[in-house]
Amino acid sequence: MTDVSLTQPALPRAAQRPRTWPRVAAAAVALLATWALYVTWDTFVRTGSGQSVDQLALDGAARGQGRLWELAEPVLGVVSTTFVGLALAVAVVLALVRRRWWLAAQVVVLVVGANLTTQVLKYVVLDRPALLDVPRADVNTLPSGHTTVAASVAAGLLVAVPRRWRPVVAVAGAGFTAATGVSTLVGQWHRPSDVVAGVLVVLAWGALTCALGSPSSLDRPQDGGTAATAGAAALLLVGAAVSGAVALGALGGAGGTAWGLPTGGGLTAYMGGVLGVVAVTLAASATLLLVRQATARPAT
Repeated sequence: MTDVSLTQPALPRAAQRPRTWPRVAAAAVALLATWALYVTWDTFVRTGSGQSVDQLALDGAARGQGRLWELAEPVLGVVSTTFVGLALAVAVVLALVRRRWWLAAQVVVLVVGANLTTQVLKYVVLDRPALLDVPRADVNTLPSGHTTVAASVAAGLLVAVPRRWRPVVAVAGAGFTAATGVSTLVGQWHRPSDVVAGVLVVLAWGALTCALGSPSSLDRPQDGGTAATAGAAALLLVGAAVSGAVALGALGGAGGTAWGLPTGGGLTAYMGGVLGVVAVTLAASATLLLVRQATARPAT
């Protein structure tokens, strides 16, 4: 007997239908990321204890800064307006080469929307009460613009590339974003909460883009990549869990809580901030990978 599924041609992409539940899940992720962004600001900016731990991490970055800055400065030097333009052009061209016209527009909306959101939040919406006796105590620096640039470029490429390439792009993008965020800590340009907020802005925009994607963003039914997706997501989530657990202990120790590590001070807070940034970045990349793969799979 002939297998009908092998003899029938694949449906045109315009005739493919997106599945509903992945889109609902993507919208929920966008809302959770927005809520997490608010909680980050409310905890580390609007409270004295949060500002104290964040400031300890900023001050602790002075330890060994000379050698680390030799590695961090070139990373930050890459992130610029020119870099955003070139990376955005690459992502758009990838979508256009694949004849995904609306997908190219979605990539532009994601990257531009995330970076505009960060600037508006930092300079217009969010404030920073002067709860500590430190220079520029009332100047808000949340979210981090450099981190938003790096994360949005990684997210744009993740959305634009074919299904089989997304696990590789997710892992590489997580590494680049984490390196950029940590580099801003090394240079004392930002506090850990600023970097985490930048990642969350991009996660919210990325998930929203996936939730509202057009038929142009759907994969072909026969496209694979399931095993690679599971492996990449597992790798990112395990890394996030390990680094996150140590980060909580270090930040707890710096804050003097009973459950924290039995050490304190600026260096402990700094290391906790670095690991916290890594944990959030890895978790966000894994989440966006899973969301993109789920929303790109058409209904059968």
